This record gives sequence, structure tokens and C-alpha cells, in this order.
Amino acid sequence: MIIKKEIKNGIEILYVKKDMTDEKLKKFINKKLKRNQIKTIITKDTDVYTEDGKLLLIFRKNILSKNAINDFYDNIIDFAHNETSNRGIASGSEIKRADLNPKIKSNIFGYFDNLAPMQKYKLKQKNIPVKLNVRECKFNRDFPEKYKKTLPLIKEIDEKYEKYTPDHYKLQKKKSDATPFKITGTSFTTITTNVNFQTHCHTDKGDDPEGFGNLCVIEQGEYDGGETCFPQYGIGVDVRTGDLLLMDVHQLHANLPIILKDKDAIRLSIVCYLRLNIWKKTQNITKKQAIKHNKTLKRNLEK
Repeated sequence: MIIKKEIKNGIEILYVKKDMTDEKLKKFINKKLKRNQIKTIITKDTDVYTEDGKLLLIFRKNILSKNAINDFYDNIIDFAHNETSNRGIASGSEIKRADLNPKIKSNIFGYFDNLAPMQKYKLKQKNIPVKLNVRECKFNRDFPEKYKKTLPLIKEIDEKYEKYTPDHYKLQKKKSDATPFKITGTSFTTITTNVNFQTHCHTDKGDDPEGFGNLCVIEQGEYDGGETCFPQYGIGVDVRTGDLLLMDVHQLHANLPIILKDKDAIRLSIVCYLRLNIWKKTQNITKKQAIKHNKTLKRNLEK
């Protein structure tokens, strides 16, 4: 619920209070949002604070460059269409067995703080111990040239992150600087891509609690919906191509249903963040040791 509005330097500033108690909010966890549960959708440059002055989100329109967006899309889209069943609560699953979870087009690249289930199985079958439970993701490992062409957009996002939320950025960048398992030249270790995926209500587990989430979207064809929302505050943001949303991902959030107006329309969302456990596990590891680990892991999995 919006309790105050003001304009500063051409930017709308909103202050919001909770529409529901924390206890009532628990009923939303793992549930899909409906449009009538969200009162306000933001479509222009806006900063949003909670009633106690805590930053909830910053939204900026058309600040990412077209060339970087196009290069990112062209080089990631085939990989982004891969299906997975490992998104847990965000995909609405309460099933612990990944093979029985809903299959959705949600993928990661960069680095992750756990081996994939199949990787663990292969190493166990070969009786190979895992000394460092951190991995280079498949996309940047197997498609280095395509990966390289995604970097300009990621670096642009990182620059905007530093500009708009410098305090959060500084704390996160200190961690990324301490590990070789990161997107070079940024404060991020990991990127998640989602294709036409309506997330259920969740918080982002494993992200740096001192950092902020970075979300952008690339559209192909026409669709309605998909707005990123915070149900406790009754507020959402319509993120479109070229926009950037900086958000507190530790608040419960989800996106609204995506309604395709063109049958082949695509809403590709891109989330950039730092995995806290990567920093915890690797802050004392050198770049040389990281390269050796990545090569050894790849070799053992390919045998």
C-alpha cells in the first residue's frame, strides 16, 4: 500500500506499508500470484522504500544498450530453452526428488556453489572425492565464445548496480573480489535466465544478504503480464526490454501470469547475483587453483 509519494530530480519516490502481516504472508509462499492481489504496477522511473525507510526497489527505464541486449539474447537463447526441474519453491514444487518436479526453462551460468545431481552421481560411481563443492557452469565451460558475447550486458548491469545502489554494491563487490569464481570484472558469480516462467512466491535463497538483486528482461514477440511483484506491499514492476530493476530479493516476490499474444513470444528474464556460499568456500583460493579445479572436474566428468 502506498502511503506517500514525492518527486526528486524527476524520479518518483514511493513509500509503502505492508498490506498484510508476516504471518498472513506465509500463506503465499510457493503459491502463484493473481493480478487482483497486486494494487499498483510501476511503469516509470521509480524508487520504492518501506515505511521504515528501507530500500525495496529501484526501477529505471531504457538504460541498457540495444547492442549488448541483442548480443546477449542471440548467444544465450538456445541454452536458455533447456528445461530443468531444480528450481524448487520458485517453480511451485514441494517435491524433494528433482526428477518429479515441474520442468521449466530456468538455467544458470557463471558459477554455482554445489555440484549438479548427475555430476555427484558420476563422481560417486568413479569413487572420486569432491574436495571443493563449487563448479563452473555448463554454458561458460562448453561455449566460451558465446559466453564472452554475453559479458557486455552483464557488465553494463554491474555498472548500473554500482551507480544506483552503491552501498549494497560495495559490500557485494568486496566478496566477489575475494573469489576467482565470478563473472570477471563484475560483482556477480551467477546469472539465472528464465524463459516464459511465472515464478511462485519465494525469496532468493543463497544470494548475498548484503547485496541486491539485478533483473532485466528481453522480449521477443508480444505478451502481457509477467510483472515482478511484492505481494506483502501490493506493488509490482513491469520490466521490459532495456529496463533494469534493482530489488530486495530477500522479500517475498513472484511474477504475474504471462499471457502470450504471439504463440512464439518470449519473455527472457535475466537475474544477476552473488552466491554467498561461493564466496565462503573459495575466498582463499587463487585463480590458478580455480583453473586447475575446473579442468580436473571437467576431465573427471567426461571420462
